[in-house]
Amino acid sequence: QVQLVESGGGLVRDGGSLRLSCAASGDTYTTIHMGWFRQAPGKEREFVAAATLTGEVFYADSVKGRFIISRDSTKTKVYLQMTNLKREDTAVYYCATGRQRVVFLRGDADYWGQGTQVTVSS
Repeated sequence: QVQLVESGGGLVRDGGSLRLSCAASGDTYTTIHMGWFRQAPGKEREFVAAATLTGEVFYADSVKGRFIISRDSTKTKVYLQMTNLKREDTAVYYCATGRQRVVFLRGDADYWGQGTQVTVSS
């Protein structure tokens, strides 16, 4: 079992920045992929970014050049630095972890956090 706890969401103005954090505990040896998904009201949950234990990173096209994902040296924490935020980035952001890349990137994660709200206002 892995527990994921997110923090760092909030309200920010259009063009602003936020940093999300997620800490994993429990069977952290399974956290091969850690990443972020988001779900806006009335929409399906979508992939945002992911990072592997070996340092590979993946981004959705909609956030490339604006968001940066990173993991700490212990590999039990993952961060999402979000810059130049837009109103369409408003969503609940979920931290997730999984072992199999293909299924993880399409949203079939092994474990999920409870989510943190990010709201971008004009």
